[in-house]
Amino acid sequence: MAITRQKKEELVASLVSKLKSAKSVVFTDYRGLTVEELDEVRNKLRAEGVELKVVKNTLFQIASKEAGIELSKDATHNHPFAVAFGMEDEVAPAKIAFEYSKKNDKFAIVGGVLEGKEISDIMVKSLASLPSREQLLGQLVGTIAAPMSGMVNVLAGNIRGLVNVLNAVAEQK
Repeated sequence: MAITRQKKEELVASLVSKLKSAKSVVFTDYRGLTVEELDEVRNKLRAEGVELKVVKNTLFQIASKEAGIELSKDATHNHPFAVAFGMEDEVAPAKIAFEYSKKNDKFAIVGGVLEGKEISDIMVKSLASLPSREQLLGQLVGTIAAPMSGMVNVLAGNIRGLVNVLNAVAEQK
């Protein structure tokens, strides 16, 4: 059954609002997946606050233009694809899609959008390899704290040296 023009306009409006509010978007090729496999991906993404939506190429091209995102003609490889919208975390859609694509050969990353600009599948995969936000914050705190802990060790070393010298003198007497 064909989709009415009104329904298409509603879908485009929905896609525009999602594109404008999403921190990152990942395009995936889902052809060949069973319904159960696609539901498995959806559930993993949903658990991380990411929405997966299967869209028609032409409707997505129209929505991306209305959202102010310039996509190349071959960004979506001119076939139906699934779009993962990351509303809360920039890395979550890429990370989950990449992990699932390693598990299932039929599921492939074909590109994405980050900060309103198109990115290639290679860039999406490199984004997926980034550590989580919590890990990056932990590394930052460790980097900031390293000079302070080094200073404490240096200052404690002088006192430790003095105590060792005094113990050596006390043992000699």
